[in-house]
Amino acid sequence: MKPVTLITGASAGIGMALARVFAENGHELVLAARREDRLNALAAEIAAAGHKRPSVVAVDLQSESAIASLAAVLAARDQEIGNVVNNAGFGLAGRAAKLDRAQQLAMIDLNVRALSELSLYFIESLERNRGGVLNVASVAAFIPGPNMAVYYATKAYVLSFSEALHYELASRGIRVTALCPGPVPTEFQARAGFTIDGALNAFTLSAERVARIGYDGFMRGQRVVIAGTANRLMVALLKLVPHGLLMPIANRGMRRGN
Repeated sequence: MKPVTLITGASAGIGMALARVFAENGHELVLAARREDRLNALAAEIAAAGHKRPSVVAVDLQSESAIASLAAVLAARDQEIGNVVNNAGFGLAGRAAKLDRAQQLAMIDLNVRALSELSLYFIESLERNRGGVLNVASVAAFIPGPNMAVYYATKAYVLSFSEALHYELASRGIRVTALCPGPVPTEFQARAGFTIDGALNAFTLSAERVARIGYDGFMRGQRVVIAGTANRLMVALLKLVPHGLLMPIANRGMRRGN
């Protein structure tokens, strides 16, 4: 069976940029997201650049049967997983008690449950192919986030889960990396309901830059990759400041962004 790199949430933003970078480096791809038209456009773009045309799977990862269905599609195509890139996810801005509860639970389902299942479902295949799992977290993983409480919490889970898997699976030759970008101008902000404030410009990187940093760190087998010098310095400082002092700052930042 042909080893492939599965990239979720590849229809826009960081996921799309990661697909381009993996393709440039010779990986055969499977692109997964809900918007099949966008996936096909990206697949055509990658093929036009002289790389192997990616396969496309239109799937809603919030469905509990999605991963099993995805695995069945891959098996029917004589493909097996060499790497998993978990990029699919979304956020919502606002007070947790006021935001739609069903949407917040859907966020947990996609950002946490689906990511966890994809990280674990293909372990035997990952081991055979000496591959790995790249999970897209965020610098939000390092602090609580008033006005995006559930989103920040999901990213804290992704970071903790990925670090533990990195340790557990190292003996099996499987690399696991958590990629932690700061602000990235993508569709994410529009869906979440906020804009990137000017005060955050020093921490902002393009999706393309984040993807290249993430890919390089993943291939080196790094446990955690924080994208950008300013973000690495910020995270180092965050570890020194009590959360009780950080939360009012995070709260003001989100209010400016709304």
